[in-house]
Amino acid sequence: MQKNEQIQILQHLVSLNSVNGNEAAVASYIQKLFANHGIESKIIPYAPDRSNLVAEIGAGDKVLALSGHLDTVATGDPAQWQFPPFDAHIEGNQLYGRGAADMKSGLAAMIITFITLADHPNALNGRLRFIGTVGEENGAMGSRMLTEQGVADDLDGMVIGEPTGGNIVYAHNGSLNYHVFCQGKGAHSSMPEKGINAITNLIKFVTAEATAFDDAPVSPELGPLVHNVTVFDGGEQVNSIPANAELQGNIRPIPEFDNAAVIKRLNEVVDKLNAETKATLKLHVDYSFKPIISDQSEPLIQLTKQIADAEFGHPIKLEVIHGATDASEFTKSAHAFPVMVYGAGEWSAAHALNESVDLDQFIHVQHVYQQLAEKFLA
Repeated sequence: MQKNEQIQILQHLVSLNSVNGNEAAVASYIQKLFANHGIESKIIPYAPDRSNLVAEIGAGDKVLALSGHLDTVATGDPAQWQFPPFDAHIEGNQLYGRGAADMKSGLAAMIITFITLADHPNALNGRLRFIGTVGEENGAMGSRMLTEQGVADDLDGMVIGEPTGGNIVYAHNGSLNYHVFCQGKGAHSSMPEKGINAITNLIKFVTAEATAFDDAPVSPELGPLVHNVTVFDGGEQVNSIPANAELQGNIRPIPEFDNAAVIKRLNEVVDKLNAETKATLKLHVDYSFKPIISDQSEPLIQLTKQIADAEFGHPIKLEVIHGATDASEFTKSAHAFPVMVYGAGEWSAAHALNESVDLDQFIHVQHVYQQLAEKFLA
């Protein structure tokens, strides 16, 4: 496939608006590309206009998966962008648009790898699986659904195509989102003693949360557990005591203080405050991604590094990130396998205004994917 054809695939993917949904259009486009090269694929619906896609080429016992999510985060104010976020505009050697880095460049490189290897069926001595997921940016419901259906139960390795700048990410934090709801009692603001102020009592949780994890150990790989209250909502009218308030928080668990430990600690804070106040606080965990650490000496990682070093002409780095990926769901499979994050685009460009990807880096990463598939499945 010529370079201009590869870039056209990336441009088309970026032009498809899949902000927190509409992944069905992306899945359909990929399915048509695959069909044009004799690759059978399966659309797996999650909800209206939201579909996962799974495809496989090759034959044999050994299985390598290339996986990417089909959705993107919101654009923010399009007027603030240098170029419209779905124009997939190329300026110099950069392609701009929402999802250019996170992660339609990785997705495009994986698609091109599948097409190229399908056109040369003797290149593989094993099976290469493509997994495209819905909703990674807001709950990872696609990877959760596919894991429950067994898509990861026979894998010997997995590559997640998030933006890593061509470096290898072998570990990342978990991510846990939660709500705390506070039920108070409404009253006229001139008679606060008749009510129970939900805002005042919920602020007690914010204060307690700030120090609740002070005893958490520091991970030698991922560093400290990170926690924040990020959304607060309460009250309806300035002259009324608020009967209800709620907040949301995000925590980045580490193996040494994992998701179960985090949930236990949040419940302890809520229970203590409920014993001390007249208001009622309730915790709800919205979703929980576990932290991921693969051994740097894994053959999958070392082989990728060897290939990438040669492809880029310099030693690439082995790194950690503090975001979370679909790997947190896929590795819930009872079957253990190594996983790494590797893709085009800079991690700092993800979710950013004027998101972009360097096109040379995109081509290099595609070459690494292809060589990795050929050598891992040799």
